[in-house]
Amino acid sequence: MPEFLNPFSGMVPRKLTKEELIRAIRLNIAAEHEAVHLYMAHANATDDALAKKVLTDVANEEREHIGEFVELLRRLAPDEAEYYETGRHEVEELAEEMGGQGEGGPEATSEPEGPELTIGDLRETEG
Repeated sequence: MPEFLNPFSGMVPRKLTKEELIRAIRLNIAAEHEAVHLYMAHANATDDALAKKVLTDVANEEREHIGEFVELLRRLAPDEAEYYETGRHEVEELAEEMGGQGEGGPEATSEPEGPELTIGDLRETEG
């Protein structure tokens, strides 16, 4: 929940140690991911074309912020990239075991079959 009303929410009583800064950057990454999720959920929940366009644009800007924070984290904690690379290889191995599925394969999406319902459709089916 936003803490804009708390006058001390953005004030740190001292400088952060490098370890604290690394944790803070990880938290910033998580917050940006949460914002993307929220904005895209709102975009998907409306039929208003302008609202959908603005919300999607803002979500994409948050994704750019994630890239900035990830690069900063990589520079602050060089071993971070090693963990990402290890994880990437693990996914590649699992994808190979599945016959290369994963990128656009039949199990890659969880989209329901049939027409996509919109908020307007849902309202029309009530009552």
